[in-house]
Amino acid sequence: MKEILVVINTLGRAGAETALMELLRRLDQNGCHVSLYVLMNQGEMVRELPEHVDLLNRRYDDSPVLSKEGRRRLWGKVFSAMWRHGAVFKNLPYLIKNAAIMRKNGRLLPDKLLWRVLSDGGQKTNVSYDLAVAFLEGGSAYYVADHVQAAKKAVFFHVDYLQAGYARALDRDCYLRYDRIFPVSDEVKASFLQVYPECAERTEVFHNMVNPKRIREKAELPGGFADPFDGKRILTVGRLTAQKALELSIEAMRLLKDAGEPVRWYVLGDGDRRAELEEKIRALGLEEDFLLLGAVDNPYPYMKQADLYVHASRFEGKSIAIQEAQILGKAILVSDCSGNREQVNPGTDGMICSLTPESIFAEIRTLLLDESKRARLGAAAALRKQTEESELEKLLFLLK
Repeated sequence: MKEILVVINTLGRAGAETALMELLRRLDQNGCHVSLYVLMNQGEMVRELPEHVDLLNRRYDDSPVLSKEGRRRLWGKVFSAMWRHGAVFKNLPYLIKNAAIMRKNGRLLPDKLLWRVLSDGGQKTNVSYDLAVAFLEGGSAYYVADHVQAAKKAVFFHVDYLQAGYARALDRDCYLRYDRIFPVSDEVKASFLQVYPECAERTEVFHNMVNPKRIREKAELPGGFADPFDGKRILTVGRLTAQKALELSIEAMRLLKDAGEPVRWYVLGDGDRRAELEEKIRALGLEEDFLLLGAVDNPYPYMKQADLYVHASRFEGKSIAIQEAQILGKAILVSDCSGNREQVNPGTDGMICSLTPESIFAEIRTLLLDESKRARLGAAAALRKQTEESELEKLLFLLK
């Protein structure tokens, strides 16, 4: 039996983690023994881990990663990992050099800066694997490259490399040590190869694996909107982070309200921008119109019941939430950015807008006023082919 190790940064409820769960379920059908290591020892999606997967973490915290309390606990783990194995001292020149580069470029990103330290402070292992998979860029990629023994190594990219703020100096060229690099979309691949052109022959798009049958079944379970609102409902699913640009969606909601549209906007997700977004909602008088519902275990009843799904973000890799909304036959509006462009054919199965409050407002208003167009776009979205069964073979090929 082949031994596979999968490493991921956290198991918080987000798109890459959702894609990982589906990949792990399918690996069960291929005669492999799968182990999982979560670099930061935290995340609520551990409750959904398939029974055949062995969790290697000695101590694990299943609290949400993005809630206020969860972030407090996570920072405690960050602090502990920095001192473990002397990681922070070992990387002090690295931290000083890269912090200076980031400041010079006007973009200091502590999370990107610390991934190397957290990787070096991770759990040590002497086990040798047939295949080791880093399922995210950053920490898990550094950990597998530097601290795991394996006959073959593969790494997944779920974000636009350049937009996310990575650089070769941060990576220490670790991706040159991987046998296969799997970006989740063509645009993610193009962005990565701008920085690592010598990896072209080892880089292949690996589309997120989703299970349409499972999603449709979960959409029929109890749940969804509990308020008595009888107007049109807009839904967004995503973390409350700068990447998701939700402050612009809030401003678009203000324009919708000023135009007299009977609409309410709901967001499922949590993150470090919650307080800032709540303040903006209050400042614009939208407490009853733009609702941050937090993270939920089953977002699919909400998706099914929504009149329109909006995903107006600054950049993406390939959004699982968009795929899920398409499977449930929703009319979709996305912003014109990397990742999103590949997931929607404008005017056929969704619409694309510029990332401004005015453009978001205009496209939403057009769709809300045209029920037949929403129905047509949603029906076409439901017909999109979401997962190639051959995707898994790209990974299993490394075991042959």
